[in-house]
Amino acid sequence: MDPIVLDLGTGLRFWGGTLPMDGSFRGSALVTHLHWDHVQGLPFFAPINCPGARLDIYAPRPSDAESVEDAFEEFMRPPYFPVRATDLFGEIAFHDAPAGEITIGPASIKIGDVPHVGATNGYRVEVGGVSIAYISDHQQPLEGDDVAPSVIELCRDADLVIHDAQFLPDDFAVKSNWGHCTVEYAVHVAAVSGARRLALFHHDPARGDDAVDALLVDARRLGAERGLAEVVAAYEGLTMHFQGAVEPVTTNGKAPKARTSAHEAASTRA
Repeated sequence: MDPIVLDLGTGLRFWGGTLPMDGSFRGSALVTHLHWDHVQGLPFFAPINCPGARLDIYAPRPSDAESVEDAFEEFMRPPYFPVRATDLFGEIAFHDAPAGEITIGPASIKIGDVPHVGATNGYRVEVGGVSIAYISDHQQPLEGDDVAPSVIELCRDADLVIHDAQFLPDDFAVKSNWGHCTVEYAVHVAAVSGARRLALFHHDPARGDDAVDALLVDARRLGAERGLAEVVAAYEGLTMHFQGAVEPVTTNGKAPKARTSAHEAASTRA
């Protein structure tokens, strides 16, 4: 099947370097929202700058734009960037993606709202008997541990939940309205949804390998207590295989050492 990419962060450039540059590329991208760290990899994705290539981009429409295409045209243009999406030689098709369901090849995609800063989607990809939920930027409640029903539905009984894990409690205390959540809340979301595995990502860009390893110890302990089969910290080049899966899940991102960075968001292939 053609690849499905989750977000268009800077990891897109690295992944693109592994693909043919002959115009044969076909793929789709499920973009959670249009903050810079989730879209800035697009103009550096070399395969789409080849005649004959095609990339379909699905994303939520911002409230101040007439369409997703208009939003991209607004920020990917001079003087902010030297080229427009239409200047690339391949074909880029933009699709508004409100909450609901779509089909991409053999994959069934569920789209749901995720609390963040501005319109933000979460995605559930079901293909080959495997379900993967992607909750990139998730605003933790300021009080309590309630989880939005739309998020629960996306993550329900998923084989893998890929979830925002940018903050530790001390970070959240001073950045509680920044649209992210703690590692503990990510474990909570996966547990109450009945998910089997959790991949922590969107790590704080100031957090290096040793710090991520340290928080993973606590997250695995908490995950085991809450019934999760596995908790991992996503890192650049991580590949996870599932029995019955049509394709592996590969996370590609740029970060200190091997880790997947937060604001240089990963591009995840399903």
